[in-house]
Amino acid sequence: MDGGSTLTRRSLLGAAAASMLVSGCSPTPAAKPRPSGPPDPETVLLRSLIADKEKTVALYRRAALSLTDLAAALQPFEQRHLAHLAAMRRMLPEGAESSAPAPSTPSTAGPSASTTATAAPSASPSSDVSLADLRGAERRAAAARPGQMAGASPVLSQLLASVGACEAVHVIALGRLR
Repeated sequence: MDGGSTLTRRSLLGAAAASMLVSGCSPTPAAKPRPSGPPDPETVLLRSLIADKEKTVALYRRAALSLTDLAAALQPFEQRHLAHLAAMRRMLPEGAESSAPAPSTPSTAGPSASTTATAAPSASPSSDVSLADLRGAERRAAAARPGQMAGASPVLSQLLASVGACEAVHVIALGRLR
């Protein structure tokens, strides 16, 4: 074979590959736009759970500023809530990021109408946070978990059961801090 025929074959193969791409023939089908409909209930629940956890983390951060003598003791509690938050974020479907702001922003500290389960009612963004506020937030969060598991998938229900158990233990452990 001469050099001209090799070049022609390569050109032919390149042209065939290019025409497949242009015509839409590819190994993976293109994503079809989804018809807009009601949002997935589990995604809605996850977003709510994430927003609540972000508020709980913000509450612990404010408590560490208010209760400086207990700041080091509160750090493991915050770390566990951050681990819960990371696990919940991993469960969100791709493209369904949490619409809530990051936990380090001041706006996450105030309670909202839909996410009051973990926010302390007496703790505004600028007020001091007490151990009683933390215990109350943990108690309300743990109490909400069984109802949240009712419509959740088995995997999310298992996560919620574990998170709720951790929150219940936090209530007891926070009562022992002084």
